[in-house]
Amino acid sequence: MTESPSAGLPGPGFSRVEGRAAAALAADFARRTGSATGLVVGVSGQSEVLNAAIEALGPAGTLTVVAGAASAEVRAHVTAASALVEQRVRVIETLADADPADSVIIAEPLKGSAESARAEIDGLAKLLTPGGVLSVAVPAAEFLAGPAAAEVARYADSHGVGSDLVLINPPPLKVQRLCFSAAEPALAESLAPLARTSSVKLSRTMNIDSNGVAAAAIFLGAAALLRTVRPRSRAWLVPALAAGPVAAFFRDPERQVPTDPSAVVAASDGRVLSVERLRDDKLGTWGEREYLRVAVFLSVLDVHVNRAPVAGRVADQFVVDGGFAAAMKPEAEHNVAAYTVLETTRGPVVVAQRTGLIARRIVHRAPAGSLLARGERFGLIRFGSRTDVYLPADLAVAEVAVGDRVVGGETVIARWI
Repeated sequence: MTESPSAGLPGPGFSRVEGRAAAALAADFARRTGSATGLVVGVSGQSEVLNAAIEALGPAGTLTVVAGAASAEVRAHVTAASALVEQRVRVIETLADADPADSVIIAEPLKGSAESARAEIDGLAKLLTPGGVLSVAVPAAEFLAGPAAAEVARYADSHGVGSDLVLINPPPLKVQRLCFSAAEPALAESLAPLARTSSVKLSRTMNIDSNGVAAAAIFLGAAALLRTVRPRSRAWLVPALAAGPVAAFFRDPERQVPTDPSAVVAASDGRVLSVERLRDDKLGTWGEREYLRVAVFLSVLDVHVNRAPVAGRVADQFVVDGGFAAAMKPEAEHNVAAYTVLETTRGPVVVAQRTGLIARRIVHRAPAGSLLARGERFGLIRFGSRTDVYLPADLAVAEVAVGDRVVGGETVIARWI
């Protein structure tokens, strides 16, 4: 690296990384269990990213901090934390002394020229272990980030394995996770589900997806506008009262994912429509084998966040065109559907997110190459539809029957033989 992330830009305070954004940058490190290694670049003793990375340390994890001129301050901060933290956190002055790590974090938002951002990213990419992830933030507003934002977006197009938009930060930040080498599917089995820090936490067990926050804001904005332009009318009450139910539709509860390695969990909440063995030519080359398929219908009242039924690496994604029949009817088999193929240690597992009569919007957040832990959130379907889970028929046995209610990320729908 030849230049610091903030070189050539306004001085301190121009942009900060606070709690929620710091947690987003440390999220990949936090999900790694066992003897995971982390590397944080460019921090001071007051850095919330440093605190988030220390908090993310697993039972056997280690962390290296590149602090430059602030090394003494950072060492004092680490020593003050606890004797255990001091044993597992190494503070160094230069990147030349760093070892390869599973998770590398740039603590300050990248800004400035495309050349400086490219040098920063390329230099740190060389310090990633196979399947390792580089986490980097840029100001969400391009005029604050400069050309660096476009450069990070270019890397995300080719190497991105996930992102978070953190609005509650001065200024709002876009956090990108980049992976420069293919991870082994088996690695996903050792990961905890990735936290989605851009969602709004209402309580210890309940969140609202960022889509719900945006939708509620639109309804409340419409209510404010109506009250301004038509002060004598009560029409503004309609969007104002609708904001709550709309936000509730996007609720995202925490789930207790089974620890049994043989368990396959439901990809969504809902009612089981069918359990059958079949070959599906809509899967293309992935459909050459026979699958055990469990189809689940989501009503408008169900939680619509979709979760990975098994741990694996996203090997492929594609959309098959079709109609918009009611999701509980057989005709829904031919609706528009987004397919996600997970490469696992037991073969390919496919999740189909199908549209319905009302649901016309599928949100997918796990690009090809990303790792998904079992029960991890990877997308959602808006306003009722259906999810299908395809498992290798000769390797799995169903644990549910038609009519059963299932809970995404918790209910065991099948087990590996």
